[in-house]
Amino acid sequence: MADLLETYRRKRDFTRTPEPAGGRGRAPGGDRFVVQRHRASSLHYDLRFEVDGVLVSWAVPKGPTLDPGVRRLAMHVEDHPIEYLHFEGVIPEGEYGGGDVIVWDTGTWEPVHTDDPGAAIAQGELHAEVHGEKLRGRLVLVRRGDPDRDKDEWMLLHKHDDHAVDGWDPEDHPVSVLSGRTNEEVKADPHHAWRSDEPAAEAEVSLLPEQLDDDAIDALAEIGKEGTWQVFGRRLKVTNLDKVLFPARDDAEPVTKREFLAYVARIAPVALPYVEGRALNLRRHPDGSDAQGFWHKQRPDHAPKWLGAWDNPEADPGETTTYVVADEPAALVWAANFGALEWHPWTSRTEAPHEPTYALIDLDPGERTTWDELLDLARLHRTALDELGVTAGAKVTGKRGIQIWVPIVAGYTFDETRAWVESLSRTVGKVLPDLVSWEWEVKKRKGRARLDFTQNAINKTLVAPWSTRPAPGAPVSVPITWDELDDPGLRSDGWTIRTVLDRLEAKGDPFRVLLGSAQELPVFE
Repeated sequence: MADLLETYRRKRDFTRTPEPAGGRGRAPGGDRFVVQRHRASSLHYDLRFEVDGVLVSWAVPKGPTLDPGVRRLAMHVEDHPIEYLHFEGVIPEGEYGGGDVIVWDTGTWEPVHTDDPGAAIAQGELHAEVHGEKLRGRLVLVRRGDPDRDKDEWMLLHKHDDHAVDGWDPEDHPVSVLSGRTNEEVKADPHHAWRSDEPAAEAEVSLLPEQLDDDAIDALAEIGKEGTWQVFGRRLKVTNLDKVLFPARDDAEPVTKREFLAYVARIAPVALPYVEGRALNLRRHPDGSDAQGFWHKQRPDHAPKWLGAWDNPEADPGETTTYVVADEPAALVWAANFGALEWHPWTSRTEAPHEPTYALIDLDPGERTTWDELLDLARLHRTALDELGVTAGAKVTGKRGIQIWVPIVAGYTFDETRAWVESLSRTVGKVLPDLVSWEWEVKKRKGRARLDFTQNAINKTLVAPWSTRPAPGAPVSVPITWDELDDPGLRSDGWTIRTVLDRLEAKGDPFRVLLGSAQELPVFE
């Protein structure tokens, strides 16, 4: 079956717009509808009915009405994801549909005269009984012209029934039924969106990273070589604060543990969604990044009681029995104080350890691979994923590589994601065969890059977004936009803990779109 959201996704850059990328619902049913008041290049209302796992949509310039004597033009537009039912926010200027959006009305509906609303729409006539907070009664949509034309014009009307009201004007009711805000109030607060059917007090989603109070950073600066630091509501004993953890880079000063902890405290709320609810493998360098590091997986007995934990029921003798789970920002600060310079979350969550939530693509350069060659491989993956209609995000590793994360719905096994990534990467590899080796052993690759699909396995991990890497200057693994693959200034280790926060403030978190964008993986022909 064709991806019903292909057109929707193709028109949007989800690294810039807060709109949900979504995924096609599994169930064919659904009885919800939404009307959004949308001030883009011109004011209009978007009427959407849940049908076959998506929101079938019409743009209504003058809005729906309860007045049975009025006929409205309704332009049939691309299907939208189910998550759009509760989207309220500001689409940036320059993006498709740029402007402010409120949830003007929402509720349930049922088709009339048919058990197959999708077929009724295809035939050009839909009768819908709606039960909203503003709209009630029978709406009818009828196609006016040829559906194959560039503009698919329909007519919208309200039947003469008990809910009909002569002279009823939607502009007399301009407030959101979700937040109680007007479009103007939403426009004045572009850094928040609504994406939930939770109560209004819990439905607001910040589009900016949470900021740690400057007082906490100032308090850290005032501690001597060691002491107790109050951060994110937790008391942490911090030690060796003046120890150099990262040697100098580019004639800058080396990075001390104090500076490292300050960075982690700043970035922890941003990084948390990518590690919470997952077993965490820590790469520790307690003597600094220029000393030999080691993997630490077992939650230490001396860890504070509040630190999250997961007991692995399948652990064999000698294996890790209890893992750290970072379910709050303070947990990442604790890990940093513990000497963990890298965080590697499992691809699966603790409640379903055998079900990955991401398919991972690891572009691992060989000794001979140039940065430009690695970019060529990344761009080919970008093109392939775009052709498949797959939502994914890329990040530079902070060392030499590039990694791509693909959010997926529940139910896949690691064997399935590994096979899917292998099929994708082998297809890409055929385009530039001289750059790629499929050999496992490094010495057999003859310096060529490996498109590593084997990371799709339980307890195999990639470094988390926003984690540091153990190298001079404290480089960071940073999410990027797809367009940045074409930026001649892009480097895999181009951001450090001293520069990445400015980037975050300017660009936001391009990976944020992956949250809530779980999707089914398309089948290769």
